[in-house]
Amino acid sequence: MSGIIHAWHIDAKGRAKPIPTDTFHDPAPEGQGYYWYHFSRDDPATKALFDADDGVDVVATRTLLASDSRPRTILRGEDVLINLRGVNLNPGAEPEDMIPLRFFIQQGRIVTCNARSLKAVGDMVERLKSQPVSDTPGGFTATFALAIIERMGPTITDLNEQVDELEELIESDKSQAHDTARSAVADLRREAILLRRYLAPQRDALTSLSQQSLPWIDADDQLRLRDAADQATRVAEELDAVRERCAIVKDQLTDIRAEEMNRNMMILSVVAAIFLPLGLISGMMGINVGGMPWVEDGMGFWYVTAIVVGIGLIQLFVFRLLKWL
Repeated sequence: MSGIIHAWHIDAKGRAKPIPTDTFHDPAPEGQGYYWYHFSRDDPATKALFDADDGVDVVATRTLLASDSRPRTILRGEDVLINLRGVNLNPGAEPEDMIPLRFFIQQGRIVTCNARSLKAVGDMVERLKSQPVSDTPGGFTATFALAIIERMGPTITDLNEQVDELEELIESDKSQAHDTARSAVADLRREAILLRRYLAPQRDALTSLSQQSLPWIDADDQLRLRDAADQATRVAEELDAVRERCAIVKDQLTDIRAEEMNRNMMILSVVAAIFLPLGLISGMMGINVGGMPWVEDGMGFWYVTAIVVGIGLIQLFVFRLLKWL
């Protein structure tokens, strides 16, 4: 086992052909295109190949094999190390658990490395099989970065659709919205925050690469890299919008709960206001002192009942006028 998953040679006209995965070639000579090697980070043979290759120094090896990394660009003479992240679309995985993809780019060779399956890598392989690609490593990197960002599209669309559903639920059924939407809003907001945490530095990494003056990055490559950075910015802004919409939905849920509590408190207050004077009357009529009216009258109880009911009706009428009910 060599640790190489994919190996391709792209000639000076952008035509790609697969090459054996058991050999790690030196960078292609100028004018003869470049190689693309994609390695499995967890394969022990990968480190052995890197250690044996003079073109991959200690810093490059450490960066390519790092267990975790934030998106960034590291310039080393005419070589570049760039770390990117792609959305995790593997079965059973969470999209926000983004998969790191590391690049080591030289004049005649591109080395990529990751530990888990990334859909964008398969997209690039299919592209190489079906159509010509850029004849420079810079253009290839830009195409790869755009493929990574394109794969994020369905995830962002799904987040927006989930927020739409929550907003419709709140508008259509406020009584049931709180219990069903509160946890969903928290999950959506957390997912958007985690996705954006890597997209913002990814945009900066691509922008930094587009500004480098290197022999394998021409003017067209710089434009395409800037386009990839712009696309990363657009996705980051959409995630910001999702997060802000989640905050608005959360505020609406809070308002709904506050309205329910205020309504319940109003009902309790009205009930207390009605029964407070009635309790006072019944309490006074129940004291054991002389002079109480209707003590000897057989209709005394009904007189007191009529007074209590009358006072209650008057209170209800007054509360209606004051629009407390």
